Amino acid sequence: MAAKEVLSRSAAWLLGRCVPCEKTNASKFKVKRAVMDKFLNMYFTEYDYVYAHDPQKVCKTGDTVLLSKLPSKLTTLITHKVDKIVYPLGDVTDPVTGKKVTFNYYREDQDEEAELYGSLPTRFQYDKAPPRGVQEDKRDLTHRESYIKYNEDGKEQKYAV
Repeated sequence: MAAKEVLSRSAAWLLGRCVPCEKTNASKFKVKRAVMDKFLNMYFTEYDYVYAHDPQKVCKTGDTVLLSKLPSKLTTLITHKVDKIVYPLGDVTDPVTGKKVTFNYYREDQDEEAELYGSLPTRFQYDKAPPRGVQEDKRDLTHRESYIKYNEDGKEQKYAV
């Protein structure tokens, strides 16, 4: 709990990934930070969760977002606001070169490899794919209101967190 307070007090800008949230007018973000272990003299990754003011719900689950600190807290949990969506889910751009990236590889390099060795029929075509949001209510259910699942009663609960 103390680490969360330190994070919310000191950080004016945070980079976080949006996760499902049940609050209204707010979104929940997973923020990665490095914690020093003095005994091993190494940094280890830890994650904190921050709530940010997002009344228009511009963030969808999986988006990487830049958060800025509010001048004063809105509630006891909401300490930041959504400033900008840096990367929508599945659309990561290398900040140095400006090229689109898939995992560890540039998409251009993958296209050249496919031309050189022949493309697999199961390969995903990024150029032909529609933009995000076309599959809402069919396959993309990230815009739906989520809720906390309190029991296992055997009924299907699609939007439970």
